[in-house]
Amino acid sequence: MHVGFIGLGVMGQPMAANLARAGTPLVVGNRTPGRCEPLRALGAEVAGSPGEVFERAATVILMLADETAIDDVLGRGSPAFASRVAGRTVVHMGTTAAEYSAGLQTDVAAAGGRYVEAPVSGSRVPAERGELVGMLAGDEDAVAAVRPLLAPLCRETFACGQVPGALLMKFSVNLFLITQVTGLAEAFHFAERHGLDGRLLRDVLDAGPMASAVSRIKGPKLLERDFRVQAAAADVLKNNRLIAEAAREAGLASPLLDVCHALFGETVAQGHGGEDMAAVLRALEARTEAARPPGAHTTPSPPSAHASRA
Repeated sequence: MHVGFIGLGVMGQPMAANLARAGTPLVVGNRTPGRCEPLRALGAEVAGSPGEVFERAATVILMLADETAIDDVLGRGSPAFASRVAGRTVVHMGTTAAEYSAGLQTDVAAAGGRYVEAPVSGSRVPAERGELVGMLAGDEDAVAAVRPLLAPLCRETFACGQVPGALLMKFSVNLFLITQVTGLAEAFHFAERHGLDGRLLRDVLDAGPMASAVSRIKGPKLLERDFRVQAAAADVLKNNRLIAEAAREAGLASPLLDVCHALFGETVAQGHGGEDMAAVLRALEARTEAARPPGAHTTPSPPSAHASRA
């Protein structure tokens, strides 16, 4: 039978495309039908409704924006739910609250289906390249069956025990990512306001022990103020909220995350939620301007001598 894929957004479309290119017999569905056309061109079949996807596929991958969208596609809370999931494997690859995922697993199992939690680490570019990192949780037999299916999408996959272990692992990874990118944005803001050459900062970072795949992708975006979306600020804010809620429920302190939560909230409130997460720079700039005494210069005079590479 076909593999189903529902949710062709910024991440879902390149993920589904990689499955189609790998020869996976694919049937796709999306609330906005036009997003299905690139998949049709790659040989995927296009379903007219979520119900049709489930009718034709033994395994259905969901890459949807939130819990409401997932429940709607599954028909959860209605008679359609049991008919859609019975005898099928539901693979939840989006990001939701851990408790929601655990409850969904219970409901899918009660209806006679199997459930695998499979969030990924990576943004649009790794998704296009098939270089995501997958985290899987669920019953061992279900995870073992799904894992090879994700090979065209993921550079590597990791088994994370029972649900919601994979989502909690993703939260841990994203906590580091969010604080890392926010710190990088603040570093570029600091350098720019001291009159330093941002390109030189990029080169120094790239040459040193702080360099990473993230800094090498986001550094140039900050330097060029290129906020074309790879991971949207609004999505990062949602992730931040989910991680903060999980921390509160466990009685954990998360001071760095809490500062980032405020900054991404300000970024979205300023109207930049559809821009890349590097646009958190805008919130930092706004705070600087708000704190600036009247009549002060925007950028101080540059130091008498900048550092340079030999």
